[in-house]
Amino acid sequence: MVNSQEMEDLLDEMYNSFAPTPLQPGDPAYVDCRAVRGDEDVVQDLGKTVRRSRPFTYQLYSGYRGSGKTTELLRLKKDLEDPGHVVVYFAADDADLSVQDAQYTDILLACTRHLLRELKKANPEPILNWLKGRLRDLKDVMLTDIKIDDVNLDVGLQEFAKITAAVRSEPGQRQKIRDRLEPHNETLIQSLSAFIESGRSAFPEKTKLLVIADNLDRIVPIFRDNGCSNHEEIFLDRHEQLKALNCHIIYTVPISMIYSHAATELKDNYGIPQVLPSIMVRDEKGDPYQPGLDILRTMIQRRVPESLRDALVPKVFESEEILRDLCLISGGYVRDLVQLMQEAITKTDTLPIKARAVQRAADDLRDVYRRAVEEDQWSVLREIHQTKEIDNDNVQRNLLFIRCVLEYRYFDAQGDKRTWYDAHPVLWKEL
Repeated sequence: MVNSQEMEDLLDEMYNSFAPTPLQPGDPAYVDCRAVRGDEDVVQDLGKTVRRSRPFTYQLYSGYRGSGKTTELLRLKKDLEDPGHVVVYFAADDADLSVQDAQYTDILLACTRHLLRELKKANPEPILNWLKGRLRDLKDVMLTDIKIDDVNLDVGLQEFAKITAAVRSEPGQRQKIRDRLEPHNETLIQSLSAFIESGRSAFPEKTKLLVIADNLDRIVPIFRDNGCSNHEEIFLDRHEQLKALNCHIIYTVPISMIYSHAATELKDNYGIPQVLPSIMVRDEKGDPYQPGLDILRTMIQRRVPESLRDALVPKVFESEEILRDLCLISGGYVRDLVQLMQEAITKTDTLPIKARAVQRAADDLRDVYRRAVEEDQWSVLREIHQTKEIDNDNVQRNLLFIRCVLEYRYFDAQGDKRTWYDAHPVLWKEL
């Protein structure tokens, strides 16, 4: 029997253990989901390509925001670093670009800043010389009083950070800075390639260098007057520049672009993209899929305090039905699973969690998704819910991007991989 303060402390601990943040390699909360995700494994599928290929590779990785891509990419980073390969990972939206308005130049600057910071043995002079020229061009825009002759590695890193921060957070300066820098993108690529080459020459023989540019999948689609999107401008129109660096690269790409007319062009330019689907908690007929539910149960079990793990029911949940309902309403979308848990815990004063707390959490989540759906999209969602298929038009791609439509994969009895789609279960009451 615990007193009220002990219960409050326990709920606080449990709430924070369900924070929707990526797991680091080796985290005991990690659960292998390959069996209920169509056997997708970034370490195997992307990692082996890097290890085996003699030419540099440029790969795309996609999935829903919050589906676990970053966790998988961090696993890949460790798996390659353990035998001695060098991996430069960065999450592009943290301090480098605005996902609401990102362009190719922003990505190139982000790659430059992180490579300059991470490759300690490389000669920074090519990049610093490029930067000196650009600081002159940006003097009136950035209002900097830096002395060009004083630019060294530390100063260079500071100035790149200022430039990327201004592009990310200051809309008034953003395009002015891009306009000054874009004519010099090619010379930056040349300088960056020389910098990378000097760093690679210091590596032991057969050591691979991989750059992982994460969170580019969060770039919001913007359609121009000509019908093209900013996604196409970045990943198609600029694909030669994105592939110009002398190292292996993995870019995350918006899932809506994978399911578009650009699919074959992306394949030709980068190779077959890898997509991380949702965890299948129902089959195509709508019946609960026990292997997927068991995976979500394990995810919850590994995050609750150790004293509660031996009996989720009745220590954490009042009944098996309540636990199953929470897992089903998440749709196998990991971010929604952990956020539903946090909301249910917030609405609980004393364990176990009761049906009313889960229902209120689901209602709150439903309100969020309902607000994301535009009036003309409801009929599309109904059709997807009935057919389990998508047609890849702009409306359906947008529904994929905002996670109102989820993707699932499995192997059928003949061993063939099947992909199907459904409206997020939290919206089913509205369909």
